[in-house]
Amino acid sequence: MKNIKYGIMGILIMIIFSLSIISMQREKAEIMTNAEILNNRKIGWGIKRNDNHEQPDVGSNNKKVLEENKGICLGDKEKKNIYLTFDEGYEAGYTPQLLNTLKENQVKATFFITAHYVNTQPDLVKQMIEEGHIIGNHTVNHKSMPELKEDKIRTEVMDLHQVMQEKFNYEMKYIRPPKGEFSQSSLQATNQLGYTTVMWSFAYEDWNEDKQPDENNSKKKILDNLHNGEIMLLHGNSKTNTNILDEVIKEAKNRGYEFKSLDEFE
Repeated sequence: MKNIKYGIMGILIMIIFSLSIISMQREKAEIMTNAEILNNRKIGWGIKRNDNHEQPDVGSNNKKVLEENKGICLGDKEKKNIYLTFDEGYEAGYTPQLLNTLKENQVKATFFITAHYVNTQPDLVKQMIEEGHIIGNHTVNHKSMPELKEDKIRTEVMDLHQVMQEKFNYEMKYIRPPKGEFSQSSLQATNQLGYTTVMWSFAYEDWNEDKQPDENNSKKKILDNLHNGEIMLLHGNSKTNTNILDEVIKEAKNRGYEFKSLDEFE
């Protein structure tokens, strides 16, 4: 009877031990799953503008995640620098005039382009490069990065990277996530590909060609929100931007601001 009793106790101990191991493994798996979810939490970039020429509120947590992964959104608050950038998913017929305005005002900008843009507008891309502008990566298909697996992120970024190398012998190094959406893991993925993520500290609703904003109101909005270290986002398919860009640049310079390239970012 003693042997039977001890045998049963031994079996019970083994069962309890096995169940505790299984429970620990489940807890560990849940922790890993939760960490992965947190790591890939989608962040939609947004800013709270100021009209007193102070740097805007871009969200302290979002800024922290961005900068921990070597991304940028605001320059030195003590220096009157502006970094002008354009998003170019496709050509609407305005970029030649934008380039002329930039050339006349001796301003270098960054153009974030998609695969569609480079495949349909190679002459304009060539002109951008020849005139000293930076070409940034806006991915092949303009998909939300947090919704993609790491291998797909690599394809979206590096396929365009390779096209630029093959067609223009140009090495891209700056990226702007499509739709202004990123996650910690997507930032890590593009960072590992050698890219610096560039967000913005000013933008406005200028991308809808069927609902272009009033030129005077737009010019006032841009000028009222000039601030030190500004990364300005404009869309190249905007007729309004095309018509007011010359006045905006000239007035910003009159107010003491200097337009700088992202390569000069500080």
